[in-house]
Amino acid sequence: MIRRLLILLAALALAAGAAAAPVVVRDARGTELRLQAPPQRIVSLLPSLTETVWVLGAGDRLVGVDRFSNWPPALAALPRVGGMEDAIIEAVVALRPDLVLASDRSRASDRLEALGLRVLRVHAERHDDMVEAMRTLGQALGRRAEAERLLVRLDRELAAAAARVPAALRGRRVYFEIHGGSWGAGAGSFVGDTLARLGLVNVVPAELGPFPRLNPEFVVRADPDLLLMQQRDVAGLAARPGWAAMSAVRGGRVCGFAPERFELLIRPGPRLGEGAAAIVDCLQRLASEPAATTR
Repeated sequence: MIRRLLILLAALALAAGAAAAPVVVRDARGTELRLQAPPQRIVSLLPSLTETVWVLGAGDRLVGVDRFSNWPPALAALPRVGGMEDAIIEAVVALRPDLVLASDRSRASDRLEALGLRVLRVHAERHDDMVEAMRTLGQALGRRAEAERLLVRLDRELAAAAARVPAALRGRRVYFEIHGGSWGAGAGSFVGDTLARLGLVNVVPAELGPFPRLNPEFVVRADPDLLLMQQRDVAGLAARPGWAAMSAVRGGRVCGFAPERFELLIRPGPRLGEGAAAIVDCLQRLASEPAATTR
């Protein structure tokens, strides 16, 4: 009986020690971040990070998010603390977070750290970056196994989407527009990685940067086979200088995405596989329809 009691006490001591063991992660800068325990009060300054926290099963620890975090709907009641470029420092501090999640490009991070807050800076420019960020979050949140399962699921979803791309559209040249004809997704971005995974060729080369602002004539000269963009911009394509003569516009090979669908494509988070599926859904429609006017 005494021996059993001693074994039980030893096991409890080991469990307590494990629970109290500090969490040590390295952020996108390679800086070591040491937490006494997995964070319980988290502020996220980027939608993709908000979504990742939720999918990893730690959504109940979020106490504040940026203004653009709109999924899942269950987080709608959380306080909003601005955005990546204009975070409301006082609002973040007032929430007493034990961890702030931010892009490594966020200008607020230095100020928050100067005020004594722990900030985990994440870089997610490419698919590989996204994988590393998800693993780092899983480690910081005490959700390593969940992070690995998420990565397996994402890879499976991307592979399934690639398998559905119509043969007639594989290898086609595509332009992915981020905003209003001037900003595009380059081959060196996570969007470019998604397009490559689907067997498409991005007309915006990697050397121009991940999301470059383009010369108005760039897309006209490139004359891509397919155009991917926000639905709201599709109707005005023919009115853009030179665009009416582009083969994709003349042939109606345009994928316009509603806002909630477009968000899936431009957030390097756990719904990226859904975004790839949305692209392929449009490609399948285009492949099944005769050439048409722009929709």
